[in-house]
Amino acid sequence: MDVSNPMSCVVPSAHGPVLAVLAGTTIPLTGRGIAELTRPRVSQPRVARILRELTAAGLVERTPAGSSSLFVLNREHLAAGAVESLATLRQQLWARIAEHARTWGHRPVAVVVYGSAARGDGTIDSEIDLLVVRPMDVDDDDEEWQHDLTDLASHVARWTGNPCEILDRSEHGLATMAANGELLLTGIRRDGRALVGSLQTVPVPVEVA
Repeated sequence: MDVSNPMSCVVPSAHGPVLAVLAGTTIPLTGRGIAELTRPRVSQPRVARILRELTAAGLVERTPAGSSSLFVLNREHLAAGAVESLATLRQQLWARIAEHARTWGHRPVAVVVYGSAARGDGTIDSEIDLLVVRPMDVDDDDEEWQHDLTDLASHVARWTGNPCEILDRSEHGLATMAANGELLLTGIRRDGRALVGSLQTVPVPVEVA
């Protein structure tokens, strides 16, 4: 799944980004406004054609506004719920990861998604990178802990079709990385999204001369 544009796994055409914009707001927008918000970008002429099709199908409501028109998703349409669900697949993934972590025998101090999945600029082949912060009283070779990590990676792959790479570190291990000036921590702090715990768990790396 393209985590940056998850609707594309079901709606691979340019209709996907247009529907994602419409599902993300209840405010009527012009065709130009919708085109500017599409990710990946869809040209205004193409958006206009898609809006005509969606309006004809009743999924989108069109209201004249002077020389222009305003468009909004018709949330009473039978297909509207499916569109809204597809538009929130990214958020649903984060929620599933957090829910999985809450079932662990040893609760992680933090679970942070980072890299392209967090930034939203990956592709269908991109890995989903997770930093899992291990409690200080749990050894890195703890059997139950390792089982939960493996199970999470397996579930993420099943949920998305993407490989999941987990960086397993204790708070002490993160402190060591920071002391060594590991720039990866800078990227995690800049782009990361905490699904469990706080992003502040990730220390600032020391500048190494």
